[in-house]
Amino acid sequence: MDARTCILELPGAMLQRGFWLYVWRVTTAEGEEMLYVGRTGDSSSHKAAPPYARMGQHLGHVKASNALRTHLEKRDVVPESCPSYTMFAYGPMFQETANMDRHKKPRDIVAALEKKLADTLREAGYDVLNTVNSRMPLDNGRWRTVRDSFLEHFPNLGNIET
Repeated sequence: MDARTCILELPGAMLQRGFWLYVWRVTTAEGEEMLYVGRTGDSSSHKAAPPYARMGQHLGHVKASNALRTHLEKRDVVPESCPSYTMFAYGPMFQETANMDRHKKPRDIVAALEKKLADTLREAGYDVLNTVNSRMPLDNGRWRTVRDSFLEHFPNLGNIET
């Protein structure tokens, strides 16, 4: 093991609680790029964590919250061997709510957007690690805004009719 100094630069905006969409870009030791699409504001509570909080969880060792690590390991990728992880986060689209009844509507809107983003990235030729399931109706106006926000970082999105 070689000791070294590593740098993580985090925009202050990523500390805001609320409903966010995010895409991880993982570069493997072999130079492959893989993506993972996620959101904050899940189904288990009315809380909506900031995206920075998901960073450690995704790569940690707690099975209930380390989905990115799990997907990488299923592909025989050792997470610690990857030279870089980049998170692109868009939000907050909605504020965190005070109770579960108020949480459901924004959660469902963002869940549909999460699915559309994952599916569209895959259709555009990106290697998306996870499959997102949602039967919620898509808000097409919001989708165009979301798509445009990720287009700079994932230009192949521009090749897909939406």
